[in-house]
Amino acid sequence: MGKFHDQSFPNETAEYRSARDALLAEEMELRSQVEKVAALRRALPLGGRVDEDYEFKGVDGKSVRMSELFTDASSGLLVYSFMYKTGGNACPACTSLLDFLDGGAPHIKSKLNFAVVAKADAGQLKNWADSRGWSNLPLLSSAGTTYNLDYKAEDGDENQWPLINVFKKTNDGIFHTWASELFYANSEDGQHPRHADQIWPLWNVFDLSPEGRPQDWFPAYSYD
Repeated sequence: MGKFHDQSFPNETAEYRSARDALLAEEMELRSQVEKVAALRRALPLGGRVDEDYEFKGVDGKSVRMSELFTDASSGLLVYSFMYKTGGNACPACTSLLDFLDGGAPHIKSKLNFAVVAKADAGQLKNWADSRGWSNLPLLSSAGTTYNLDYKAEDGDENQWPLINVFKKTNDGIFHTWASELFYANSEDGQHPRHADQIWPLWNVFDLSPEGRPQDWFPAYSYD
C-alpha cells in the first residue's frame, strides 16, 4: 500500500513503492501546476485587435475570411502554423503533429474553432494532405497574405515557424489572446522548446518510456 492510494502491482518492492510515491507526489504537483497555468492563460486580458480580416484559401479552392472561421461552437479560434511554403517541402515534424491532429480534429472542432494555416498554395497543400490521408484537418493557405509574418510564423527571410496562435471574437472585433511563445523563450541546453506539447501527444508518450524523449531525433515522413 502506498502513501497516496491502496493499489500495488505484482512483486513490487518497498524500495520501488517508496520511489514511486515520491514521483507521484511530483506528478500531483505538476497536475496542479498545469491547472494553474491553464487558469492564468484563460485569465489573460485581450491582446491586440486583429485589424485585417485575412483571406485564406481552402484546399477545396474556396476563399474564407478569418472572421468566417468562427462558429457557434466557441468564441475562440486556434490556428496552427504549418511550416510549408510554395515550392518548399513540408516540415516532417509538423507533418507528424498533424498526423495526430487529423484524427482528433472532429473532437476539437466540436468545442473549439480550429484551423491549420500554411504559406504553401492551396493546390500544393491539398496534394500533401492527400498523400498523408488527412481528411479532417481544416487546411488553409495563407499565400498572398501577411498572416504568417504578422503572427510570428514567418520571418523577414520567409523562414517558416510552427507557432500556435489563439484568437477570440467579441462584439468589438477579433483579438489575439495567446501564442506559443515558449518557441522564442530561452530553454535549458539541449532542451526542445516544447511549445507545442499541449497539442502534440507524441512527446508525452515518449516521456512515459524507460528511455524518455529521444534526443537529437525528429519525426520522419515514414519509417520504411
